[in-house]
Amino acid sequence: MPELPEVETTVAGLRAVLQGAVLTRVEARRADLRWPIPVDLRQRMTGATVTGLSRRAKYGLIETDRGDMMIFHLGMSGRWRIDPAEIGAHDHLLIETGHGHVLSLNDPRRFGSLDLVRSDAWQAYTPFTRMGPEPLGPDFDTTRLAAALKGKATSIKAALLDQRIVAGLGNIYVCEALNMAGIAPTRAAGKIGRVRLGLLVEAIRDVLSAAIVAGGSTLRDYARPDGELGYFSKQWRVYGREGESCLCGGTVQRRVDGGRSTFFCPKCQK
Repeated sequence: MPELPEVETTVAGLRAVLQGAVLTRVEARRADLRWPIPVDLRQRMTGATVTGLSRRAKYGLIETDRGDMMIFHLGMSGRWRIDPAEIGAHDHLLIETGHGHVLSLNDPRRFGSLDLVRSDAWQAYTPFTRMGPEPLGPDFDTTRLAAALKGKATSIKAALLDQRIVAGLGNIYVCEALNMAGIAPTRAAGKIGRVRLGLLVEAIRDVLSAAIVAGGSTLRDYARPDGELGYFSKQWRVYGREGESCLCGGTVQRRVDGGRSTFFCPKCQK
C-alpha cells in the first residue's frame, strides 16, 4: 500500500501538471472504487481551475477555484498516470487539462477512493476527524507522542500504526524508524521513556524525509505519476531483509503480527 512518502511524491508529481490548470474534462469511468464516487464529481470539477494540491496522512487533496476539494486515496494498488500511452480497463478516472495533459487514476484492485468536499470544510471529512498529527508537522513532538502513548500496553509498532496517534505511518516506515531508534517493535508503548521517544520522533522524521527525497519505495504496482519507480527500497535498513545483516552486525528477523510482517534486529532493538 502506498504510504505517506509515496502519496507526498504523487502529490508533487501531480502539482507539476495540475497547479493552475483548467480541468477541461473530468470523467469517472465507473460508479465506485472502494466507496461510491460522488455522482456530481464531473459537473463540479469540469471547467474548474486547480488552485492547490496538498496531502493529509495518506490522502491527496486537489483544491479548485470553485471552493471544492477532491480527496483521493490510492488504496492498495492505486497510482496516477500522466499522459499514459493508452487508457486501460483499470483507469477509473480521467482528467484532461487546458495545457493538453491527460491524467488517469489507475487502480486494479479498486481499494482506493475518491470524494468531493467543500474546501472550507475539508478538516471535517470523516477520516480526518479521527487522525493524529502529521509526523512531519510541528504538532508531532516528544511531548505529544508521550501523552498519546501514556498507559498503553499495546506494542509500540501497533501504536504507531494507529492513525489516531500519528497520521500517515505505515508498516514499512514504522519498521525502519523503530530500527533507527533502537526500539523493539514488541515493547509496550506506554513503558518507553521520554529520551527514547525523542529518538523515535527524530527517526520517524528522518526516515520519512529520506523516503520522500528518494521518491518513495517500490512495492508491487507503485510508481510515481511520471512512471518512474521510487528508490527508497535500496535504503531499507530492515524491511524485507530477513536473514541479512543489520547495520549493527546483528541479523534481521521477521515476525508476523496481525497479518503484517515486522522486520527488526534483536541485537540493537531493545
